[in-house]
Amino acid sequence: MSSEEDVREVAARARAASHELATATRAVKDAALHAMADALHDAGPQVLAANAEDVARAEAAGTPANIVDRLRLDDERLAAMAQGLRDVAGLPDPVGEVLRGSTLANGLELRQVRVPFGVVGMIYEARPNVTADAAGICLKAGNAVLLRGSSSARSSNAAIVAAMRDALAASGLPEDVVQLVPGETHDSVKALMRARGLVDVLVPRGGAGLIRSVVEESTVPVIETGVGNCHVYVDASADLEQALAIVLNAKTQRTSVCNAAESLLVHEDVADEFLPIVVEALQAAGVLVHGDAAFAEYDDVVPVTDDDHAAEFLGLEISAAVVSDVEGAIEHIRRFSSGHTEAILARDQATIRRFVAAVDSAAVVVNASTRFTDGGEFGFGAEIGISTQKLHARGPMGLAEMTSSKYVVVGDGHVR
Repeated sequence: MSSEEDVREVAARARAASHELATATRAVKDAALHAMADALHDAGPQVLAANAEDVARAEAAGTPANIVDRLRLDDERLAAMAQGLRDVAGLPDPVGEVLRGSTLANGLELRQVRVPFGVVGMIYEARPNVTADAAGICLKAGNAVLLRGSSSARSSNAAIVAAMRDALAASGLPEDVVQLVPGETHDSVKALMRARGLVDVLVPRGGAGLIRSVVEESTVPVIETGVGNCHVYVDASADLEQALAIVLNAKTQRTSVCNAAESLLVHEDVADEFLPIVVEALQAAGVLVHGDAAFAEYDDVVPVTDDDHAAEFLGLEISAAVVSDVEGAIEHIRRFSSGHTEAILARDQATIRRFVAAVDSAAVVVNASTRFTDGGEFGFGAEIGISTQKLHARGPMGLAEMTSSKYVVVGDGHVR
């Protein structure tokens, strides 16, 4: 069969499996999630061995260290994947939730209830933890999932999916609710993007090029996740000791993720005091600072460009600039932000209110690290991605965001 025929065949199996999953009780779905978590734990040696193959191939190909970090699994990350499935099992089932309801003037009873999408396609790069996260969230929300990870993680993803499918079969659910999309070339990705009628929605998760390709070429509806050019603005009213700790956490706690800070803005009134300590601390942590004229006065700071201001570095680099006030910070963010997460570090409440109201991103953080924009940190359980669009879902996408709704209308012989 061709790549398109292969993909449509697994999509058709997913569609059939989704009908059974859509009516499964919470108890059945939660038992399957726990079984999947246990299976990942039990298959740990095989999964880590497969991952080692992927990492070795990536390193031999000269893959950048930050991308290899996204790819690499260890005992701790594997345990976190399994715990993520258990966490999702502990969350309320969104399916059947009544969003609103009323009795109309004519006596008709009207309810809007959550329902599964049906079949969700995931197209993502590197990170094999997404394989388990997406499978778990889609299953709990009643959706079958088709997983198309990057070829760099093919061994890891195959081992993870094999373990989860075995658990599903043992739990009484059709194993085809979780499937890998066959093929390693872009042809299979294109086939998934064109499987309208078999796949209900696509979620791309990765770099800007991947997301743009899926959004522009797909005939299947897309929930767009976005890159994370996240800003931290240090206001004149900020507690500078606290600000330093937050900037370092936002930039260095884990650099290869979309909620890491990539841009630093500092109010000119505290620049003389804050710049020396923040540059020294960032450089001590190995961060290359791309700075404007004020930052460039310090050793080893390189001149910043507009491309740097717009970049998602995903590594130990940051763009930095001094701004005249909160309005300058807002204008800079409007120009360069990807709409993911922006943080303000300030004590003046009027300044905070202005920033929160004027900055149009999926998350706005006050006096805390950008690293908190995460489904797990928000209490959603494992997330399927962070949406930077404005339709249907925005910000971390948990269970509720992986459902649609339908209206149930109950009458008693009503005619119009």
